[in-house]
Parts: sequence; C-alpha cells; structure tokens
Amino acid sequence: MTHTPYILHMDLDAFFASVEVLKNPALRGKPVIVGGTGRRGVVTSCSYEARVYGVHSAMPGHQARKLCPQAIFLKGDGAAYGHFSRLIQHKVRAAVPFFRAASIDEFYCDLTGMERFHDPWPFAQKLRREIIAETGLPISMGLASSKTVAKIATGMAKPNGELWVPPGTEARWLAPLPVGEIPGAGKRTIAALVHMGIHTIGDLQQHPLPVLEKRLGKMGYVLWHKAQGYPGSLVTTERVRKSLGHERTFMEDIADKKRLTAVLTRLVEKCGHELRTQGLWCSCVTLKFRYADFTYQTHQQHIALTRSDEVILQTAKSLLAHRFSGRKPLRLLGVRLSDLQDTPGQQSLFEDAMHQEQLHRAMDAIKLKYGEKSLKRASGLESGY
Repeated sequence: MTHTPYILHMDLDAFFASVEVLKNPALRGKPVIVGGTGRRGVVTSCSYEARVYGVHSAMPGHQARKLCPQAIFLKGDGAAYGHFSRLIQHKVRAAVPFFRAASIDEFYCDLTGMERFHDPWPFAQKLRREIIAETGLPISMGLASSKTVAKIATGMAKPNGELWVPPGTEARWLAPLPVGEIPGAGKRTIAALVHMGIHTIGDLQQHPLPVLEKRLGKMGYVLWHKAQGYPGSLVTTERVRKSLGHERTFMEDIADKKRLTAVLTRLVEKCGHELRTQGLWCSCVTLKFRYADFTYQTHQQHIALTRSDEVILQTAKSLLAHRFSGRKPLRLLGVRLSDLQDTPGQQSLFEDAMHQEQLHRAMDAIKLKYGEKSLKRASGLESGY
C-alpha cells in the first residue's frame, strides 16, 4: 500500500535569543543579539526586534552595533541551548516514527503512515502546542509531502507560526514565491537564474529542464525537481555524524604557545564531552590555524579509535608543538574530531583505561547537570574560555 508522504519540519525561532529571553524575561520585546560581543565577534542569533534593523546571523558584531546601537549584546550560554535542544528532541522523538535533527534548532519528522491512526495536521499542531507549553520557546513548523516544501512552509510561517501545504497543491503554492526561497539555492545560483529570466519558482517550473542542466549542471536538475514540489526522500533516522569540533577567535592575535595550549585544552574538553554524550568515538584529530592575515592551515593526525580527553589532548598538543612555529600569531585556533563511529571497536582492558572511562562518565554527568563550564582542567583555566 502506497502512503502519501507527510513530512513535518520544525524550527525554533531565533533559538539562542529566545532562550536568553526565557532566562531573563526583562529582555522580552527588546532587540537581543547573541554573539558579536568582541571586536571580531559575529552574530550567532538575534531576536526579531533586532532583525527589524537589518541584523542577521553571521553578521560582524561591529556592523550589528551600527545598525542597532540600542541592542543588548550577550555572549551566549551553550549549556542552556544544548539543554533545551535535548529536551525538545526527546519530546519529538517519543512522539513520531522517524526523526532527524538537522541542527541544534531544526528538525525533520516523517509522519507517513500515521494517517491510519491520526490526522497528521492536528497531530502536528498538538505536538507544537505541547512543546511551547513545556518549554516556553517559540517554534514554527511546516507540513507537506516533501522536505523542501515543508522547510519553505516553515519559513513562511515564521515567527512562531504553522503552515500546512495539502498534498496535490505543492506546485501551485510554490509558483508565486521568489526562486531564492528554494533551499540550497546560493547567491551565485540565484544570480544565474535571474540572468536566465527566472525570478519566481513558477518561472523555474516552466523552464525547459535540458536548458537548466546545460547551464547549471546537476544543480539545474535538483532545483527544477524541488520547484515542482515532488515528494523526495523520506526522513531517515540519524546517521553517525562525520565530524564535530569547536574553535576560538581571539580578541588579540596570539603567538604564545602556553596560552594557545590552554585554549587548546578547553577546546578538546568541549569536543570530548560532546563526543561521549553522543555515544561516539573518533580516530582523527585536526587542528585549524587561522593567522592574522586571514590565511589558514589545517593539520591532522590519525589515531586509534578513542573518546578519551587524555588521548585526544596529547595528539592535539603534539600537532601544536610540531606544526605551529610561533613566527606568525594566530587569530583563531580550532579542533575537529573526525572519522567518527558509534561502536568502540576493540576496547582496552588495562585498568588505567577503564579508570579514565569511569572518570569521564562522572565528569560528563556533572557537566550535563550543572553546565559544560562547571568542570575544567587546571591547564585550561588560563584560556579565559
């Protein structure tokens, strides 16, 4: 039996800023900007009151200040954001057959087949109301027969709204929208489409596919297919992430290896904690150096499968010692763990390895309860991070 696909897309509105307002209700109704606090910082999230002035994510902090000088700038609270994301994901996972987190604040759910027991739209509305009631956070959602249309619908429903595109109406609903609304259409691609006389999704729907493929290659086919509103791939359960990492941009360029080692220690701690809480192991450590002139280098080393902070930190320190000369100061230092697996492979049976694993579990439990910054290595205290 063939079922009509029902794909639900959910997006937490201005997530980081919304959590800050939840923590401090006095911020409600005010332009709040998370990030961009330092001379070189960038905006990571902003309230809709700040967006009115043209502020948006990834904007340099100094530019945001010019556009909205009355804004309240906050450094951010990663532990709180992670807590609320996990809380919502747990709620949604328990309610739907298939779930995938696209990011910390964006989720896809596959409700296909549930229509035998529940009308998908009232079910989705009820789930959204429950999330808002339990967390106090605004969340927008779209329901459609494809991930593309559902995501566009969510964008049209913002802020804190909901929109359903019934099966069979997708192409007609999409037609009047600007072609830039299609997910995956970058600035250069949009410019190329406009140059071809394609301004709306309806224009794209009517454009000959062979011409698009000749001009844009595979992307031409992908965009044309999305424009039709055809059902695409269904939502699958999460696959193992390919990598995870953290990086730090400095207020002042740093060449001192002792200070860099302190920052490196904190970055490894954050990566290791994230690795273990997601039940993953890594076998490759990569350091990223960005210099004062904005050039950058990456250096990596493969290791035996591990999730031990000690092993990862030893490898990272070795890379720093042998790959950073100190002649050119760093603007940014980053750590990335890759070649991730959700199975540990052969475990070490030595007593010290078992002791480390138990220690990490205890430390992670404390961090999950009291926040990621509640425990730090002494060697990382000088990082100021």
